[in-house]
Amino acid sequence: MAKKTDTDPNRKIKAIVAMLFDDIPYSEEVVSAQDKIMHALDAEFGKIKEGRHEDEALEELFGKYGKLSQMAELAGYPADSAEKWRGETQAVDISPLKKELWKQRKSVYLSSAFAVFALLQVFWLIYNITAKPVAVIGNVCFIAIDLFIASFPFRKYLAIEKAAQNNKYDTDSYKYLRKRSDKYAKRLLNGIALLFAVVFVFVVVELSFYFFGNSKSAEFSENFFNNSIVIEMPVFLLVKNILCLRMIRRRINLPDKANYKKHIIGVTVFSVVYWLAVTAFTVIKSKDIAYPGNIFIIAGIFFGLLVLVYDLTLRKKITFRNIVINKPRIAVYVAAAVAVGGFTFLQQDTWYTQNYINSVPVVEHNIHKIEYNDDTGVYTITKSTDDFKILHLTDIHIGGSLYSYRKDMKALKACYAEIAYTHPDLVVVTGDLCFPLGIMSMSLNNTAPVGQFAAFMRNTGIPWAFTYGNHDTESLASANKQELNDVYKSLSFKTSGTLLYPYKQPDVMGRNNQLIELRNSDGTLNMGLFLIDSNAYTDEGINVYDYIHDDQVDWYADEVRRMNDEAGHTVNSMVFFHIPLQEYRTATELYLDGSDEVKYFYGENPGDHGGVTNDLVCCSDYPSKMFDTALELGSTTGFFCGHDHYNNASIAYKGIRLTYGMSIDYLAMPGIEKETKQRGAELITIHADSSWESEQIPLDSIT
Repeated sequence: MAKKTDTDPNRKIKAIVAMLFDDIPYSEEVVSAQDKIMHALDAEFGKIKEGRHEDEALEELFGKYGKLSQMAELAGYPADSAEKWRGETQAVDISPLKKELWKQRKSVYLSSAFAVFALLQVFWLIYNITAKPVAVIGNVCFIAIDLFIASFPFRKYLAIEKAAQNNKYDTDSYKYLRKRSDKYAKRLLNGIALLFAVVFVFVVVELSFYFFGNSKSAEFSENFFNNSIVIEMPVFLLVKNILCLRMIRRRINLPDKANYKKHIIGVTVFSVVYWLAVTAFTVIKSKDIAYPGNIFIIAGIFFGLLVLVYDLTLRKKITFRNIVINKPRIAVYVAAAVAVGGFTFLQQDTWYTQNYINSVPVVEHNIHKIEYNDDTGVYTITKSTDDFKILHLTDIHIGGSLYSYRKDMKALKACYAEIAYTHPDLVVVTGDLCFPLGIMSMSLNNTAPVGQFAAFMRNTGIPWAFTYGNHDTESLASANKQELNDVYKSLSFKTSGTLLYPYKQPDVMGRNNQLIELRNSDGTLNMGLFLIDSNAYTDEGINVYDYIHDDQVDWYADEVRRMNDEAGHTVNSMVFFHIPLQEYRTATELYLDGSDEVKYFYGENPGDHGGVTNDLVCCSDYPSKMFDTALELGSTTGFFCGHDHYNNASIAYKGIRLTYGMSIDYLAMPGIEKETKQRGAELITIHADSSWESEQIPLDSIT
């Protein structure tokens, strides 16, 4: 049996007294009486126990004081006190209590939210006083409005609290209140620790950007106050938990209010001292650390572990039940944490292939004059040689993650092998450069692969151009269409000297539609190279492929006519895109049927034997007028696309050459890493008279 003290009554006596009080409504008087009775019984037990066995002493104790009325008299209360405690006031049962508390909690949420909005405006008021004085009046108005709105739910909260004074509660209600008391008491303590951690880490990390990131004062100030919203959530939680705990404490007392206050002071002091020490250490060691903000990340993790240790040990002294295992809630929290953490991890910008990229040497190639027209968005390449070689790459599918690293290396090395073997004058990539498809590539980042490939091509020294595929801007990718467009512009010709990506694009459908004019050394037009976006998906279902829209075709037609007018004759052209036109399917079916309407050059179209769509030709269900317009204009003699990975045939239909590029992909299609026949590129050679020819360069044939 446990040792007795004045503050730790014998547990058996405590259990019996609790059982006798179980059907008595809760009130402050009853709690006080219960405490006095337990101490009186404990003292009497100590007298009886002298020289006797504990069980005999307990039997004698409850023989004398087996009724609550007898216990009350022992503690100095009148004999009829027990009946008074049982029936003096109608007790509040649990159903109306829950409704009452829910009304108060709604008021707490609303008043806390608007109070925090006011705090955010205070931050901006501080910033605007020096940066934008005109905005100060607006901030003051918003602060006043937020506080005015917050006052309404807070007054309702106080009104409910006042009406609940002197209530008594039945057993179920009391237990419910006790659980809520525990809940908010624990949350408040952790909320204090969280607030100090967030404030210190936020402030120091922001300051480190200023002192070590070379940001200007104005930029730092604006960035600091823009990001100050991260402080709002822990402030909201703190205010909310304070009000919710007050809501319960007005009805029942905590087990030990004085001790609880000591814990609040202790957690506060410890948090302040801890983070001040971390800050001091960071300042002292700042010269020896590349990025001092990392210290705070490590310190934050350690601080979280210390708080967890406190929760599991010291905190149990001030709670009824310190740790409550709620399996469904834990499962939800864990699932949410995994989802958020996984999503964040998949969006990380990682450069595992950088060591290889840095080692890539320049590939010997011809130097041609390249110019860009800022008004039209058209690049012009003036040839220095009669023949001009274009290497067509497609479906490279760089994942950019640690999981895809091995396959990314294979893809980049395959591209380099093709470039080093052919020494092209220009590389054209027809889409799906990256593969931000979550668990299939363990990445949602589509900027890192673009940056990696751009660096790779910059090191080779070969100019290159790019048209989008369906995977480059997936819906969950880290960068959307506009953001990835901005990334390409930042890496384009004025910066890299190799990427021919337009800074200005025509106002038509698509993420990028561009024309590259190929001219002879005397300035005459030799060939128009069109890179047209076949778009990605429609909004009509999963994997419903889009197509080249009418306004894109009209832009193409206008450019062809403009070149024809300049040259005085029909200028030859080629068109590059990602998703094949429906005419690819028509021509393939005619070829397989042995029709003489189709002329075969090379390759095969086995269809999707990877098992994703099982289509012979994976084109859009929507017809495009692209082919018919090209046929009518008589300029374009070759279409080049990718998308189908295994298809790589080149056949002519109605006088236009329809060519599938050999794919590079090691990652996207199931099992494709082990396949070899489809992997490679095409080398297109354009002659001085605008005629051209192409040949496949299978990777197996050069490695």
